[in-house]
Amino acid sequence: MESILGKIKSEYSLYTKEVLAAIDTNKKSLFIGIPTETDYQEKRIPLTPNSVAALVNYGFRIVIEKDAGEKSNFSNEEYLEAGADVVFSKEEVFKADAIIKSGPINAGEISLLHSHQIIISPILLPNQTKNMIKCMMEKRITAIAFEYVKGDYNSYPIMRSMSEIAGNYAILTAARYLSNEYGKGILLGGIAGQPPAKVMILGAGTVGEAAAKSALALGASVQVFDDNIFRLSRLQSDLGNKIYTSVMDPLNIAKNISRTHVVIGALKPKNGRTPCVITEDMVRSMKKGSVIIDVAIDHGGCFETSKVTNHDQPIYTKHDVIHYCVPNIASNVSRTASYALSNVLAPILKNAADAGGIEVLLRHDMGLLHGTYLYKGALTKEFIAQKFDLKFTDLDLLLSADF
Repeated sequence: MESILGKIKSEYSLYTKEVLAAIDTNKKSLFIGIPTETDYQEKRIPLTPNSVAALVNYGFRIVIEKDAGEKSNFSNEEYLEAGADVVFSKEEVFKADAIIKSGPINAGEISLLHSHQIIISPILLPNQTKNMIKCMMEKRITAIAFEYVKGDYNSYPIMRSMSEIAGNYAILTAARYLSNEYGKGILLGGIAGQPPAKVMILGAGTVGEAAAKSALALGASVQVFDDNIFRLSRLQSDLGNKIYTSVMDPLNIAKNISRTHVVIGALKPKNGRTPCVITEDMVRSMKKGSVIIDVAIDHGGCFETSKVTNHDQPIYTKHDVIHYCVPNIASNVSRTASYALSNVLAPILKNAADAGGIEVLLRHDMGLLHGTYLYKGALTKEFIAQKFDLKFTDLDLLLSADF
């Protein structure tokens, strides 16, 4: 009997043993604050109730200011059911370790910031002042800008999603203003026996691509102009030979714009300013009742006749051409835009919790690192330092030092 037991013990010792996995001791519960946006044009919220519920279940504490989601049709009750704390003052929200906003930090919120807080929001440089940046530096703030956060394949996921929304929305807006409600009663796609409207798109980036796809889907005739041959080739390859493409040749633009019903301005800014490629004379040559949608108005606009409008009074007419020049177009479909923001931000926050905090994650996430313009009060984007004549510090050097 003993020999049998000995044999069993000997054989059992050779079996693979299950070992309990080590508990991750780095995981950190994050305290997030989301204030109500006060900027006139901003209607989005950075986290939807679904994402809040998932993060709360993950161990987060999330504080949201009352009615922060109202303009995106998310109620206070939805956030309460998701596990968030809904509070009645910005001061309560700004007690959080990290503040997440869909709009940039404004002058009124700078005074509410506490030492060593983290901000995740757009920066929108034209809205910033030297004093605002200096104040954040003095409070040793770590700030991450939506515009600069990179994703897979060298993409900018938040900006790409907002650009896709803007491109789609621009075509739907153009179709509305061509109709009898505002214009000459033209159907964008035409019908049998009547040719479709001609749509000119300036820029073959994400906005231009989304606009081209949307216009083609509605049956319009599409022309795309850009100085980047690679982008034009890629767009033509993706969409087939259904579109006409050209480099930014002023003579060619002038010839074609006079026959066009819709012009979408979607050029990328250079050195912070969008190239103005459409002169007033070109606008004057356009068909009566045609429509200009200047998506690039956030950075100055593509048209000499452009001036900033708003969601309440979105258009004006000049030279018998309807101009739509509303900044932050994505905010006008705020619920969709909020889901787009939330889909990118929620995984980043989960990764931060797993890493032991947002500042710890910066050491491992190159995309998030690229979005950082302030690290514990040090200004880490050279072009921002030059713009405001402030001291620049290399972020890699900061992270390599233990301070």
